[in-house]
Amino acid sequence: MSDRIGKDMGPSEATLSLGGNGPARKPIGSMRIRPAYIEDLDVLYGIVRNATRRLDAQGIPQWDEIYPNREILEKDIERQEMCVIEVEGEVAGLIVINEEQPAEYAAVEWACAGRALVVHRLTIAPANQRCGLASLLMDFAEDTAANEGYNCLRLDAFTLNPAACTLYENRGYRKAGAVYFRKGEFHCYEKATSKERHTQLP
Repeated sequence: MSDRIGKDMGPSEATLSLGGNGPARKPIGSMRIRPAYIEDLDVLYGIVRNATRRLDAQGIPQWDEIYPNREILEKDIERQEMCVIEVEGEVAGLIVINEEQPAEYAAVEWACAGRALVVHRLTIAPANQRCGLASLLMDFAEDTAANEGYNCLRLDAFTLNPAACTLYENRGYRKAGAVYFRKGEFHCYEKATSKERHTQLP
């Protein structure tokens, strides 16, 4: 995947609506989406741990020291399935995209058939949250899916994480069902790519 990642963005101001709290707006400097490298691992693991602590403080027991752990992130990098977003040259978030679907997805009534690109472990550093970086990474994933001939994107979100669920629903993702993992219930979402959107989804 590394040959398709390398998107530079100039200084901008992003707005991300997170539901009842209204739009969050912060100035954003120069940004770049690029492949994750093994040299980034310490920083990336720190971002994940800090994000996990932020979730815990909000009463959202989504992640812990078991998942996602350092080894999982290292494999994501080695398989060239992770990319990061930089702000002013500093890594501020990550996303993993591949074709791997948990076995639990087989029981979900997906509306969109065909090849699916799956989003995993979307994470933004707490200091950089609420300024639109998650949306930029999702833009990247959706562009990748469309450009590489996928029919749709699939992902899951913890039902007790309203900000994540709102992010996907505001982007037009359809709630296809639910699955249960170690931490509880997760909504399953799907969205057709731009070439399939008008014919595949109700």
